[in-house]
Amino acid sequence: MVDAHTATRPRRRRSDARRSIDAILDAARVVLGERPDASMEEIATTANVTRQTVYAHFPSRDALMAALIEVAAAEYAALLDAAALDTAPPPDALAGFLDAGWRFLRRHPLLLDLTVGRVHRPEGDDPHDVVPPRLERLIRRGQHTGDFDPVPPAAWLAAAVIGLQHAAAEEISEGRLAPPEAAALCLRSALRLCGSGDRPAAGG
Repeated sequence: MVDAHTATRPRRRRSDARRSIDAILDAARVVLGERPDASMEEIATTANVTRQTVYAHFPSRDALMAALIEVAAAEYAALLDAAALDTAPPPDALAGFLDAGWRFLRRHPLLLDLTVGRVHRPEGDDPHDVVPPRLERLIRRGQHTGDFDPVPPAAWLAAAVIGLQHAAAEEISEGRLAPPEAAALCLRSALRLCGSGDRPAAGG
């Protein structure tokens, strides 16, 4: 007969493993965001686990990066869910989309490098797959309501808006613009790109 103490051991091991995985992923997010070429040993030290523990959960650097990107995609999706993209007036929803992007990039600066997602492709969601369809849907809604220019394809406008935000983020990282200034310029440019002119949006 299995006693209660013995029965709790697998649950405790799973819980310990989950804590280790979360610690490793969080350490990878921070360390690689600061130093993209940081070693697995540096990540292990920051996570307060051994290098062997890191490799027990992530057998290669590619596996770790893919897991990190998949977690980031889930976080981005949650930010977009909270941004009322499908219900707010389209110019306000576009401002909410960009604000979600700024919060995401502050937490995951490593993913500004588009090659990261291509090289370390996760098995599940990727932010580069999750985000554009949400923005395209918002832009199409704005085109239907007359808030945005109906002529350019929504997919092209979505790609251009995302490119604007990446360019603004690079200006911040290079010290050429302060974050509030870059965010304001990005929003104004995105609204004009979508044909919304100088119409004010929430947060703009």
